[in-house]
Amino acid sequence: MAIRRRNSGGCGSWMPIVSFVLFLLLAPVWFFFGSGLYSFTSSGDNDFSTSINKQDVDWRVKLALHHIRSLFSKKVIDIIKANTDDLGPLSLDSFRKNLSASWKFTEQENLVNNSSSPDEIKESTRKWTPTDKEEKTSVGHSQSVDTPEKVARRQMREKRRETRAADLVKKDDDVIIKLENAAIERSKSVDSAVFGKYSIWRKESDNENLDTTIRLIRDQMIMARVYVSIATMKNKTQLARELQSQLKESQRALGDSIADADLNRSVGEKVKAMGQLLSKAKDQLYDCKLVTGKLRAMLQSADEQVRSVKKQSMFLSQLAAKTIPNGIHCLSMRLTIDYYLLPLEKRIFPRSENLENPDLFHYALFSDNVLAASVVVNSTIKNAKEPEKHVFHLVSDKLNFGAMNMWFLLNPPGKATIHVENVDEFKWLNSSYCPVLRQLESAAMKEFYFKSDHQSTGSSNLKYRNPKYLSMLNHLRFYLPQVYPKLNKILFLDDDIVVQKDLTGLWRVDLKGKVNGAVETCGESFHRFDKYLNFSNPHIARNFDPNACGWAYGMNVFDLEEWKKKDITGIYHKWQNMNEDRVLWKLGTLPPGLMTFYGLTHPLDKSWHVLGLGYNPTIDKRDIEKAAVIHYNGNMKPWLELAMTKYRSYWIKYIKFDHPYVRGCKLGE
Repeated sequence: MAIRRRNSGGCGSWMPIVSFVLFLLLAPVWFFFGSGLYSFTSSGDNDFSTSINKQDVDWRVKLALHHIRSLFSKKVIDIIKANTDDLGPLSLDSFRKNLSASWKFTEQENLVNNSSSPDEIKESTRKWTPTDKEEKTSVGHSQSVDTPEKVARRQMREKRRETRAADLVKKDDDVIIKLENAAIERSKSVDSAVFGKYSIWRKESDNENLDTTIRLIRDQMIMARVYVSIATMKNKTQLARELQSQLKESQRALGDSIADADLNRSVGEKVKAMGQLLSKAKDQLYDCKLVTGKLRAMLQSADEQVRSVKKQSMFLSQLAAKTIPNGIHCLSMRLTIDYYLLPLEKRIFPRSENLENPDLFHYALFSDNVLAASVVVNSTIKNAKEPEKHVFHLVSDKLNFGAMNMWFLLNPPGKATIHVENVDEFKWLNSSYCPVLRQLESAAMKEFYFKSDHQSTGSSNLKYRNPKYLSMLNHLRFYLPQVYPKLNKILFLDDDIVVQKDLTGLWRVDLKGKVNGAVETCGESFHRFDKYLNFSNPHIARNFDPNACGWAYGMNVFDLEEWKKKDITGIYHKWQNMNEDRVLWKLGTLPPGLMTFYGLTHPLDKSWHVLGLGYNPTIDKRDIEKAAVIHYNGNMKPWLELAMTKYRSYWIKYIKFDHPYVRGCKLGE
């Protein structure tokens, strides 16, 4: 029994083994047919069976093909039949060898035509012709990848890509052509330039009559000096002497000429001789490194000379700014003499009762220049709507007090009121009360001002040695309530301004509790506090903002009642005492003014006051003409010869050139 069970069990165990072997044989066939044979052209079922019977194939392959009928649809099997008729019997080797077929299509342009109909695409796909390699490949696999529709779409995509690429290439070509044309135009402009010019962009390049000979001589002289130095260094004494001799000849021929027309006719021979000598020197001495070094040394030397000339020019301009023209000095002296010849009863100005009337418009003007003061008063009165309400308080020094009185006695300002005072008669203004006077009397200040061999002597420091800083007229602006104790508000004017409009609107400006009304000047960075004050000092750094906006002296509205409440003069004294050694700021009145009125200044509209006519040549003419007051701050005062001509007409139109004193001192010439 046991043996029988073993035998029966052994027979039954063969079936799983046979099934497993068949599965191993059929699985690759199923894989190949399932992945690559699903889109062939169709054919009949009977034809497929007949074709199998006609082939002498292995029984295992035949068995696998029979099983395929149960796995694939009739349409798929028809496609297999239609595509294997021309390739011989099906075999696994044919699939293994031809899995990656490559087809070559003809008449591709018909396939990619966007306007082609579906029927035309099908018709064009029938014209495919495989290559030699493709004839050996399995049609089934290639057909499954590249259907006619796919091929058509792919060809259309390729056509579009080619079209886009062509467009891009065309655009690139257009850009290149434009660049080439631009380069050609630039080359034409350069080629047409006159050779020998230093720069084709210079204005003089447009002038055909250039002084080329003078420039050539100067260039030759420069190279001659270079070769003289090199010849001396290389002990070529004979050549050095020849160069020096020819250099003197060229210098003599050039002389003071500034144009070719000024040169002597024989200059051409000297230019030729110098050219021949330079050619000889070049053959014997030329060394690129040496020549470059010598030229660099000459350039540095020239740069130093330019800086020296600039310093000298600045020094002279500062000196000129301090001087008084002969005409103005003459006017002052003649007026002074005539004033002291007047009887006392004729030295009195009319309408003195207006001097302390707070309801009128009061001006403060501190000046030692008679002509400048007359322009300020004349321009203000001529542009005033109600001249009878304007009162001018003039203060001058002892030297010009008589001249100032005499001028306005002879030329009264119409219905306006005027009064002239002498600053030296203010007995309360003494060294015990005023720090500036006390400092001016110190030995250190005297040495700073009057020692010509002082170490700091120079153009930059000469500005701060201007005599106006020694005069109390310049510092009197910090004592307005003491000078005019009965007034509530006053308009301060410098003597280098011109009034062009009625100024009564300034008395109606609400200062909002501030003491000073002024136009700010911080449109440029150098007009901020750090320009004027020493912020390395802890007292300055602790109390002020370096970026705070500066403002202008020259036309300022002062509320004298608020001044007294806030003790502005006391604040000024505090800072002035701390600056005895000039460690907080240099000399002048604007820096202490910025400190004294810090946080107490109300900004006025810029059209009230336009500055810079004494140093800035680029002020817009429209801004000048719209301004109520124009200010010639800077060194180029309108009464000096170094004044800018373009701005001078605004000032001289208020001078009475037909006046006997003006004509006698030749001020109109």
